[in-house]
Formats: sequence, C-alpha cells, structure tokens
Amino acid sequence: MTRLFTAIVFMASISAGFAQTDSLKIKQLKEVVIQSNRYEVERLPATQGTYLLGGRKNEVLNIQQMNVNIAEKTPRQIFAKVPGVFVYDMDGTGNQTNISTRGLDPHRGWEYNIRKNGIITNSDMYGYPASHYSMPMEAVERIEMIRGTGSLQYGAQFGGMLNYVSKHPDTTRVAAYETINTVGSFGLFSTYHALSGTVGKFQYYVYYNKRKSDGYRDNSDSDFDAQSFMLAYRPTDRMTIKAEVARSKYIYHIPGPLTDSMFHADPRQSTRARNYFNPAIYVPSLSLDWKLSDRTRLSWVLSAVLGERNSVQLDKLATTKDVIDPNTLTYASRQVDIDNFNSYTSELRLLHTYTLGKTEHVVVAGVQLFNNDLHRRQLGKGTTGADFDLSLIDPNWGRDLHFKTNNVAVFVENAFRLLPGLSITPGVRVEMGESKMSGTISYYDAGSFPDNIDHTFALGGLNIDYITRKGNNVYAGFSQAYRPVIFKDIIPASAYETIDKDLKDATGYNMELGYRGITHGLRWDIGVFSLGYDNRLGTLEQTNPDNGTTYIYRTNIGNSMTTGAEIFLAYNLRLGDYSNLSLFTSTAFFHARYTDAIVRSGKNAGGSAQSENIDIRGNKVETVPDMITRNGITFYWHRLSATALYSYTGESYADPLNTVTPSKTGAVGLVPSYGLLDFNASFRVTQQWMVRVNMNNMTDKQYFTKRPSFYPGPGVWSSDGRSMNVTVALKV
Repeated sequence: MTRLFTAIVFMASISAGFAQTDSLKIKQLKEVVIQSNRYEVERLPATQGTYLLGGRKNEVLNIQQMNVNIAEKTPRQIFAKVPGVFVYDMDGTGNQTNISTRGLDPHRGWEYNIRKNGIITNSDMYGYPASHYSMPMEAVERIEMIRGTGSLQYGAQFGGMLNYVSKHPDTTRVAAYETINTVGSFGLFSTYHALSGTVGKFQYYVYYNKRKSDGYRDNSDSDFDAQSFMLAYRPTDRMTIKAEVARSKYIYHIPGPLTDSMFHADPRQSTRARNYFNPAIYVPSLSLDWKLSDRTRLSWVLSAVLGERNSVQLDKLATTKDVIDPNTLTYASRQVDIDNFNSYTSELRLLHTYTLGKTEHVVVAGVQLFNNDLHRRQLGKGTTGADFDLSLIDPNWGRDLHFKTNNVAVFVENAFRLLPGLSITPGVRVEMGESKMSGTISYYDAGSFPDNIDHTFALGGLNIDYITRKGNNVYAGFSQAYRPVIFKDIIPASAYETIDKDLKDATGYNMELGYRGITHGLRWDIGVFSLGYDNRLGTLEQTNPDNGTTYIYRTNIGNSMTTGAEIFLAYNLRLGDYSNLSLFTSTAFFHARYTDAIVRSGKNAGGSAQSENIDIRGNKVETVPDMITRNGITFYWHRLSATALYSYTGESYADPLNTVTPSKTGAVGLVPSYGLLDFNASFRVTQQWMVRVNMNNMTDKQYFTKRPSFYPGPGVWSSDGRSMNVTVALKV
C-alpha cells in the first residue's frame, strides 16, 4: 500500500512538472505523512499453519507494541486487553505467570494448554499440568490466546490454549544483536541478550536472560536465568525443519504466609526465612513444517519437558513461628520435596483445503502421543540450616511415587463453508490411555489409594463463523472439556484421609457467542459465555460403620456453572499528523455458582470443632470475583507513547463455604476487592535505541489476590506495592 501511494505521488509530481514546463514554474508538493493504526491486540485468522481457528474467541497480543512491564512480566498489564483475566501473584518478581479466565484456577495457568512456539510446556499434562517453564517476556514477539471452544485440536483443557511466540531471526543479516536491560525498585536487575541471523538456508536465534530481585517482602529475593537456542533449516521454500532447546531456572526465597492481622500491620513482613522454591526445566523440540501443496500442509513436532521442581521449607501455618528450639539450639528440620518431570510428546497434524461443489472447505486432523513419568519424592527430612539445601538427614522419603501415563489422542475438525460469509465447523477428539501410580507412602497402605486411572473418552464440539458484508464477525461455539484426576488429587495428605478409589475426572463444556469488528476507529469484541465444570474434587466427612471412627474422604463433591459477559472496546482518535489517542475498556462479569455440591465443614452448625458435610448449592465458586475491569488510555506523539492503566478486581471467597470472616491463620476468608493504577511510557530515541519507564501500583495499594489452599502455603500473600523501573533497549 505504501509503495502504491509513493508511486501515485511520484507520477503526480511528474505530471505537474510537465504541465508547468512552458512557463518554467516549479510546484513544490506538501509533505505527506502516512500513519498506520497501532493495534496491540488483534485476532487470529481462520486458518494458521495447521490450525483451524474460525469461530473461536481469541486474542493476539503484540508484546513489542505495548507499554508494559516486560522485565517483571506483570500479567495485569500484558493481558490488560483480554477481558476477564484473573491474576494470582505468588512466585516473586517475574518468575511465573499465574492467570485464568472464565472463573478457572490460575495456579501456573494449569487450566490451559501452554505452549512456546507451538511446543507444549505443561510439566505433565496428566500428572501435574502446571507450566513450571518460564519464558522471559523480552524474547516474546506475541502471545496467542484461544478460549476453550477450540480445545479439540490441541488438548482437552477447560481454559484453552496459551501460545508464547518468540521473536524471529533477522533475515537480512548474518548476525544481529539485541540487548534489553532493566533496573528498578527492590533491587531489580534484568539483562537480556539475543543474537540472530541468516546464513544461506539456515536461520538461528539464541538468547540469554538473567534477572535478580530482592523482592517486595522480606525474604522474597529471587534469582532467575533462561536460555534458548533455535536453528532452522529451509531446504526448499515449502519446508522448514527446526531444532530448539529452551531452559529456565530460578530460586525463589519464599517469605511465608501471613495472617490478616499481620498483613494489616505490615504487608512486607515475612514469617519464613528458610523456605525456597526451585524449578529447573528444559524444553527440547524438533519440528517439521511442510507445505505439501497449495492446499495441503503438514506439521510434526517431537518435544519433551524435562527437569525438576524442588522445594525446601518449614511447611506450617502462619501462626507457627520458625524459631530456634531452646533445647536443641537449632531450628526445626525443613521438609524437602522433589518432582522429576519426564514428559514426551509427538504431535502430527495435517490441514487440507478441498472443493466440494463450487465451495472450498477446510479439514484438519491430527494425532498426539504422550509418554510421561512423574517421579514425586516428598516429606523428606531436610537440614536445620537456613540456605537452599535439598540434602536429607534421613535417606527415607515419606512419599516416593511414580505416576506414569501413556496416552494417544486423535482429533478431526472440518470447516464447511455454507455461504460466502458463513462456515460451520464440527469436530471430535478421542483420547485413549491410562495413568499408573506405584511406590510407597510411609503412613499409608499403598493398596488403599487408586493406582490405575483410565483416560478413555470422546469430546465433541461445534463452531460457527459469520463474516458480515462490512467485514465484522459473529462467532459462536460449543466444546466439551476434560481435566484428568492429577497426582496430588489421589495422594492422601495424612493417615486420617481416605481417597475414593472411583474418583471421576472433571468434565464439562465451554459455550460462547460473540460479535467483533471495527468501524470508524472503534474496535470491539463483545460476547457471553457459559462454562460447566462437573465432578469437582473436595473432601467429605465419613464414618466407618464397623468401628464408628470418622475420617476425611477425598472424592468428587459436585458441579459448578460459570456464566458471564466479556467486553472489549477500543477507540483510536487521531489528534494530528504525529499524534493520536487510544482508549480502551476490557471488562468481564461473572456469575459462578455451585449447582449441586456437598463439602466438609471444619465446624458444625453449632460452632463446635466437630465437622459435618454441608450442602453448598448456590454458593459462589472460590476465587471468582463478580467483576474484573481494566481501563486504559494511551497517548502517541512522534516517538513517544504513554499509557495509564486502571485495573479493578472484585471481592471473592477463598473456600466453597463462602467464609467471610478470616480464620486466625488467614487460610480462609473474604479476599477484598482492589484497584490498581499503573503508568508506562516509552521513547524511541532512534531506530536502534529505546527507553521505557514503568511505574506500577502508583497509589501504593496494599492488597492480595488469593488465599491459596496449598503451595506456597495457606494464608495471605501480599502483592507488590509501588515500584518503578527503567529499561534501555538496543538493536544493532
């Protein structure tokens, strides 16, 4: 378009010159400024690679165009234009991204199929689906998010797919260098270095990232580093073979949970000085992308997630102090836990466009093979020291278990084009496999918990995509979803807990209807959704009929339903030749309720310590607020852009009983609403130099996002107060 406009201007100037030749007059043309729209969030096309995406709610976040805190990967800023993203801050400065949508659990995004350049990074999809791999945001070009109605093609997850796409190699030079360096509050220092280029038919991209921080709270320092190397070979224009290995590792000093009174007295204080968390993950992969013809494309990926998740900590409630025993003159021994991940995946996909009658249709089919072995060693008796030390003073583990999964998944979807602007896409996914658990638990009979879990099921879905005459889009979809019973669900916490040997996997569905488009500077994506989640897990109180003793029974407690609306509006206003203003709102409303469920209560109706089972039908689902809204304004002028963002998250409950008054330990109770103001600005000095300034939580709001029920410990976990950082980026 730019070349065409230049040619027209050039021809017009020649014509003007000829017209004035006789009178020897020279006519000087005015300067023409061509300014393109800047879209930080876009939509995926109907097909991309070997993916069929029409009719799905999705977002593409162009990270390089955003004014966001990339060094610390602040999720409320990065995902600000995705309605309804719930953020859980817990793993230190920039170490991990914990988000969810549509009322799901945000713990390390484990309700999502999380990928890097299309490569699965979930640690163990069937044993522990959290993603412990952490990619530096400096290396990310864009983030692709697809809701659960597209899950048949990539996995069965309720949340959908989250794909981090890395920056591409420089195709014009043998070697190009980029560095991004950040310093900020609380001892933050981050440095990123990347080298890329093209040599003949080979392309490469390699990066190194190091980030250290003292942390907002006492004893919350972290040390992170990540590396990646990618080598691509293009023997022909239609084929690309790519090898890649990525690694991330960090040590996070866990400051410990707080009670509510501790939080209000000093949210920066710490209850633990000897607790540490350390995931070290490798993600190697080999992929083939082959355009067999103009109508057929094939992709094949072999990948693995290898590494470990380590922790050493005094795993006690906030009310238990970690002090030196006057008798032994030492601290108590800490608990050591080690997970070793050995997850292997092979994914073969084929997309084909065919003609039926006078209309073109698209079909995609594929097969995924999984072979995983999660080795879990827990309740090890660690040292009495204060440093990060995984050594044991007793060689025996309290739990030493293997969770092995073999699984095959087959899927097919077909987009039938019924009219020029209307297509309908039915699909099905079938999974067949099983997980086997073996090993020992020191306090429990190994034959008393489930040791064989079947994963044979079929899921169906249907999507509708309609493009109006004005180019706007109506989309609708329904897709069944599935979440397997994972490792932690079947491990009894103590000798007083019994696991239902007939535990059922969580099943349910995603359903959505939306309308999106653009007109006269206004962009929108407005939709409604419904998410059914059946066979939720929880605990009940049971009595042994033989001896009358009571015990905790872990089983499926019932079902829930979350409905809501997701609204995105953005308006670009041109102020002049070199400036414009962009405003947006990204808002979601939730109605999340238990529809049929019973849970164990720690107290009976009379308030005594005796437990009882309570019907919670109609109660709100925990950690789901009624509203999340983020609203921002960005001003562009020449090479300067500045963004102000206000984020608000409504109150939520920490438990299905909807406890309002916080417990003495802070483990349950209301999570108050909070509003945060951020400011980000960037200035491009030259084409090679850029400076960015981030001011986070400008009003110094003291808040917390969740009261976790397990890691990193039940209680209140303070989120960061006001901070500032400065980034300098250079490309040569």
